[in-house]
Amino acid sequence: MRRWLKLSVAMALTASMAAGCSGGGTQPQAGSKPADSGKEADPLSEKIGITIMAPAYEGGGWPDKHPVIDELNKKLNIDLKIQWVPSDNYNEKMGVMAASNSFPDVFRLDINDFLKWRDKGVFLDVKPLLSSYPNLTKYLSQEALEIGNPKGKIFALPNYTPETRETLLIRKDWLEKLNLKPPTTLDELYNVAKAFAKNDPDGNGKDDTIGYTFAISNNRSFSRSADPIRFAFGLANEWKDSGGSLIPWQTQTKELKDFLSYLHKMYAEGILDKDFALNKGQDPDFKFEANKVGFVDVPATNIYSSGLPNLKKIVPNADVIQLAPPKGPTGLQGNTTYAVTNKVVINAKIDKKKQDRIMMLMDYMLSDEGNKLIKFGVEGTHYKKNGDKYEKLDAQDKDRPFLISYWLFRRFDPLTTIKLWDDQEMVKKVTALFDENKKYAVVNKGAGLYSETFAKSGASLDQKLMGEMVKVIIGEQPVDAIDKAVEDWKKGGGDKIIAEINEQYKNSK
Repeated sequence: MRRWLKLSVAMALTASMAAGCSGGGTQPQAGSKPADSGKEADPLSEKIGITIMAPAYEGGGWPDKHPVIDELNKKLNIDLKIQWVPSDNYNEKMGVMAASNSFPDVFRLDINDFLKWRDKGVFLDVKPLLSSYPNLTKYLSQEALEIGNPKGKIFALPNYTPETRETLLIRKDWLEKLNLKPPTTLDELYNVAKAFAKNDPDGNGKDDTIGYTFAISNNRSFSRSADPIRFAFGLANEWKDSGGSLIPWQTQTKELKDFLSYLHKMYAEGILDKDFALNKGQDPDFKFEANKVGFVDVPATNIYSSGLPNLKKIVPNADVIQLAPPKGPTGLQGNTTYAVTNKVVINAKIDKKKQDRIMMLMDYMLSDEGNKLIKFGVEGTHYKKNGDKYEKLDAQDKDRPFLISYWLFRRFDPLTTIKLWDDQEMVKKVTALFDENKKYAVVNKGAGLYSETFAKSGASLDQKLMGEMVKVIIGEQPVDAIDKAVEDWKKGGGDKIIAEINEQYKNSK
């Protein structure tokens, strides 16, 4: 630890002297040498209070007194206060803070709020400082650092989500029972899904299995389980480049009609889940775990930790294999791919000493020692080492020491949820899933671009379009009804969204 701090502090001091104070008068730099002394002052001698705000999801955040906070306080001589705001209220809370100009020292933002406030002097430009913090440059993606930022500026650090975590899997035991091969094309996927729906793969003599399923997310988009089929027809992952301009999936009329025709045929023949439009986000996963459907598209880290173990409680000999996404009519294929767009920002209005200490904190969290702390907790409290093995302790479940890593800031590492005490054979399997998924990434070319019109009316436009698409799938409207639905989307504000996004796209090149 001392060695890490010594190096990090020394480099930070060099950057501070080179950059000077940004908007903070003539405060002395952290660790600067007093004029009348030949000895270097301890840059950590002064305790500094730091406030962080992060969203909290299921189970809520930490109490004020927490072993990981205590450890960070001790390592960096800080007084760390974390405000965990329920995720459902987080954007509202950010709006209140913006209105009163009372932001915390460090906070997480989604891409839309970041872009809305990016050029208003709220966030610290960390680009001049990054070279002084080796872990921030080593363990963060340069591409993700640049997403949403103007040329030459970096106003935020990325909040990492594994880009290619979603994994298409199929029941191996169902394939073997029905003497089927893993599907490689859309036609083959259709035939296997039909057999899963009609040929009693669970062997209970009842007509109670589903061929394929997905959900409608927020009544405006297809869930990840539909992505392998969408991408096989050439639909964009939000935005795609066509001749130097960006087009959204909502205007790809031909591809939409081909995709919806495929789904309508599945629905009409009893292959597609009749409740797809009513499914909540994780319902397709739960139906897989309940032995009702033979396909599932889940994060690679989930299948062996929860998905398959839950299924095995019902079917002890159940097993899965990974599928490459099916090839479409022209050979296209792709998996769900996320852009790393959520941001962690530092308040530009706080003094230079605090900015430096926050950069040290963020750098430490990505160091080997800090990464171990925020992923697994405090050794002896949350886990212990026995020889070359690790053992999880009871406090792990009570304290959930990983929350600051999950919900605020962490390394770019797809195995971020893997624990020291996890079975190593399982870790090898998960690693192989991620390696395979990378081959089929479909990039969102509009990631980090902002449309004010989309922020205001995109949700209602998409919901109206989705309503028409669901009608086509279930047979209430002919597929040609999509022509008018797409035109309505464009006239209702879509054309303006496209113009705004393309203006930014042109300026970003």
